[in-house]
Amino acid sequence: MSILKLPDSGDLPREFNGRSLNLRPKKRKRTFHIHLALIFICGLLCAPVVYAFLGATQNNAQVVNAQLYPGSSLMDNFDTVWNQRELWRYIINSAIMSTVIAIGKAITGLLAGLAFVYFRFPGRGIVFVLVLITLMMPTEVSILALFGIVDLLGLSNNLGGLTIPFLASATAAFLFRQHFANLPANLSEAAQLDGASPMQFLFRVLIPLSWNVIGAMLVISFLFGWNMYLWPLLSVTDRNEQVVQVGLATLQQAGEGQAYGPLLLGALLASIPPVIVFLLLQKPFMSGFAMNRDK
Repeated sequence: MSILKLPDSGDLPREFNGRSLNLRPKKRKRTFHIHLALIFICGLLCAPVVYAFLGATQNNAQVVNAQLYPGSSLMDNFDTVWNQRELWRYIINSAIMSTVIAIGKAITGLLAGLAFVYFRFPGRGIVFVLVLITLMMPTEVSILALFGIVDLLGLSNNLGGLTIPFLASATAAFLFRQHFANLPANLSEAAQLDGASPMQFLFRVLIPLSWNVIGAMLVISFLFGWNMYLWPLLSVTDRNEQVVQVGLATLQQAGEGQAYGPLLLGALLASIPPVIVFLLLQKPFMSGFAMNRDK
């Protein structure tokens, strides 16, 4: 019977001696520097939010002097924003508009993706290229034409005029088209053998496999609608039908001169609904983009 003899430490190669294997302190030091840099970056990102929280409690003089402690004007600013300027009405209008736009974009995107992937029709590639071209065109390019059409149809100053021009989305069509194209091709063949119609195939097969992409699209579309400013400013003249971004602009002149405290408080209140939507759909939002990245 042979006995295994371990070599002496002096017989070990240089890369296996104790000094080279002692990498833990170096790793900890590198990790500490990374965490320190991340904390610094997070501090820079959070600084404007903290300043807004402080400014929301202060009067104009305190905000202008950049006093870094809470003031005593929070309730006065809240009364100005919520009751006198009726920010709650603008928030409700924006929430309805953004929800309609988000759902509309998801529906039209699903149908467009279904058509581009599973239907064979002449000029399909050309149509898809034209859809992609619209991604390169900012909304401002066609906003005057949209305004003329909406005004001609009598849709000014109502929800239809705010939402109908944005129910179709090239971004949604592209995302769903790419997602459906990455699904196994035999899904469509199996559905056809089972006698499923295109809509049955969409609702029973594609949508259950696309909840993550749908969630991501809902978040993107809701934020798009919530942040719209120029289109509501042009198409809506009725104050009761206006949205939150335009309403925030009116807070700059709440009272006499620049009202910084009410404006900062209004901006914080207006940021609550998008944050809630993102938190509710955070899991499908992150999963949807991770899935598309892996593919």
